[in-house]
Amino acid sequence: MKIQHQGISTQVCPCGYYNHPEKECVCGAGVVQKYLNRVSGPLLDRIDIHLEVTPVPFSELTAERTAEQSSDVRSRVMGARKIQEERYADSKGIYCNAQMSSKLLRSVCKISPEGVQLLKTAMERLGLSARAYDRILKVSRTIADLAASNEILNEHLAEAIQYRSLDREGWAG
Repeated sequence: MKIQHQGISTQVCPCGYYNHPEKECVCGAGVVQKYLNRVSGPLLDRIDIHLEVTPVPFSELTAERTAEQSSDVRSRVMGARKIQEERYADSKGIYCNAQMSSKLLRSVCKISPEGVQLLKTAMERLGLSARAYDRILKVSRTIADLAASNEILNEHLAEAIQYRSLDREGWAG
């Protein structure tokens, strides 16, 4: 797995095989944690989406399967951008969800009582920061926009929480 931020990429361990589906990492847990500590928590807090990406086996690359067409994905993205453009038409200097202030976030990213409980549980179990809380709400709003949903549903919130994998305590063993 690699950590990437604005074009800067690094392996999560010296051997490069941590969490590889087929090859075993030969680094000790302490070595992996020391290597991961090179990326500070405050820096990770500023990255909206964390995804663990493992190599795709050749058999999956060549398998026949139906996939969403790029044109369909583009249409959803353009639709979400249009929604955000309209939402922030009266907000100077704000054009998308990522640019929301904390004050605007509270009015735009309203969640149900069940969603509040889901987020509270995630915050407590994963030891998330206040900055991570804001990032999760912004990402969940974007996921809802991509689904053309006026409301942030629990499924949007759960998906956004899943995109904070590097915040999880002990994620590196």
